[in-house]
This record gives sequence, structure tokens and C-alpha cells, in this order.
Amino acid sequence: MAVEPMDTAVDDDPPGSWTAAVRRRVERTLPIKELLPTRQPAYVGSWVYVFGVVTIAALVWVVISGVVLAFMGSAWWHVSSLGKFFNSLHFWSVQMFFIFMVLHLWGQFWGAGWRDGRARTWMVGAVIFLVSIGTAFTGYLIQQNFDSQWIAVNAKDAVNAIGLGGFFNVTNFGQMYGLHIMLFPIGVTLLVVLHIVQVRSRGVVRPIGDPYVPGGAGGTS
Repeated sequence: MAVEPMDTAVDDDPPGSWTAAVRRRVERTLPIKELLPTRQPAYVGSWVYVFGVVTIAALVWVVISGVVLAFMGSAWWHVSSLGKFFNSLHFWSVQMFFIFMVLHLWGQFWGAGWRDGRARTWMVGAVIFLVSIGTAFTGYLIQQNFDSQWIAVNAKDAVNAIGLGGFFNVTNFGQMYGLHIMLFPIGVTLLVVLHIVQVRSRGVVRPIGDPYVPGGAGGTS
């Protein structure tokens, strides 16, 4: 009686397996050689893409400093010298994040970054910018100083005028604090991850004037 080896693999996936379908979709959309490439087109060295990488680096520091501030409490950054340091680190990381994100966004706009089937990648980047504005706005509202109170009082009428006052109460510190440290950061982070995956799966857009060749590699560096 022949005994089949225990390490014999089954090549065919079970019919109707959703895990197999998801795995095949991921393998088609983002092969490992695209996720971790060893060579890139020469034009990836453009400052436009460097700005995008610096934006991601600034976001990492925003998240790290924000986690420390959230863990230590909302009053810590006012009474502790270390808290003031992390508060400043968080603030300036946000400034760097916006500066380089705007530069990256402008560069992609003037370079028509939505060309060659990359419209979704461009749109996700634009949505990241909009959600980031909401995140920064709620951050200003939870500073717990006269500046944040002034911003909240002035913004209250504008928010009420567009009919969102019943859902988005800018004078409610608890609501703004929860949105700033939970909902908006998760949204920005997930969108950034999606944006990176889209860039990896589609590649960066070629410079204007460089002919588009589907599947072509172009110059590498």
C-alpha cells in the first residue's frame, strides 16, 4: 500500500474560497517585486517625489509625538517642560507635513500626475490633503488656550451656517479631542497607506513629453 508523503501540497484552491480570491487579487494588484523594487526609473529622483517622502517622514513624527501627548493627558503639555517639548515637536512636525505635502501636491498638479491611468492615485492624494485640514483644525481647537477659544468661537458661526453645527460642535472640547486623536488620524494614516500602495502598483507618472509605453521600464537608477 503506497503512502502519500505528508508534505504533498494541494495545488488547486477550493472552489468559492474567498481567501484564495483575495490572495490572487493582491498578487495581481501588487506583486512583491513592485512592493519592494530594486530599481526605479531615473525620474523618481525628482524633488516632487522627495517632497512626498519627506511628507511621510513628517507624518511619522506627528503620530509618534501625538501618541505621547495623548497618553500623558491633555494638560501635560502646559505644566511640564518635557510636555512642552513634545507639544512643540508635534506642532512643527505638522508644519513640515503640510509644507511638503502642498509642495508635492503642487508638483503633481503641474506635472499632470493623473495621467496614464493614475487618476485614483491623484484623487486619494487630494482627499488626504482635505482630511488633514480637518485634523489640523481640531488640533487648534484643543490647545486649551485663548487662541483655541478664539478660533472655536469664530468657527462656530461658520459651521452652523453650513448646517453641521448639530454634528460638529467646535466648542465641545471632548468631541474635538476625540476626533483629533482618533478618527481623523486613523483616516489620514489609512489614506496614506492606500496612496503608497497605489503608487507602488501603478508606478510614478512619467514626465510630460516622455512617451507612455504600457509595461515599459524607462530609464533606471
